[in-house]
Amino acid sequence: MLLIEKMRQDQIAAMKEKNGEKKLAISALIDGAKKIVIDKGGDRVNIPDEIVVQVVMKELKTIKEQIDSCPSDRTDLLDEFKKRYDYVKAYAPELMSRDDIIKLINDKFSDVVAGKNKGLIMKAVMPELKGKADGKLINEIVEELCK
Repeated sequence: MLLIEKMRQDQIAAMKEKNGEKKLAISALIDGAKKIVIDKGGDRVNIPDEIVVQVVMKELKTIKEQIDSCPSDRTDLLDEFKKRYDYVKAYAPELMSRDDIIKLINDKFSDVVAGKNKGLIMKAVMPELKGKADGKLINEIVEELCK
């Protein structure tokens, strides 16, 4: 089953449960995926999982930034952002651990790492790890490998 289909089923379930926050979070993901597919001229019914994951990861990053920048005295907003984050996180792929990232970089890209050029390493590594690992974590690991 495509991830978009699971989202649609969950959206219907949220409507039946009268859970407006969950429905809105899922709707935003579905709409974001549809927009990307329409812009590319694709089929907006059977949206590929990689596009949906791309939208999910972008939304998670946005919500995380909202949580980080929210004033601590606005507990109502923080609670809303955290709930939304949890709803969206349910559709995110499992991200690689720090050890897994280091192992993959050292196994597949040892020749590039030997050059100690951060830009070249990132250019080689990112296509392989995009959507599988946190970009900030990858950046930190590459920074350490270049020392």
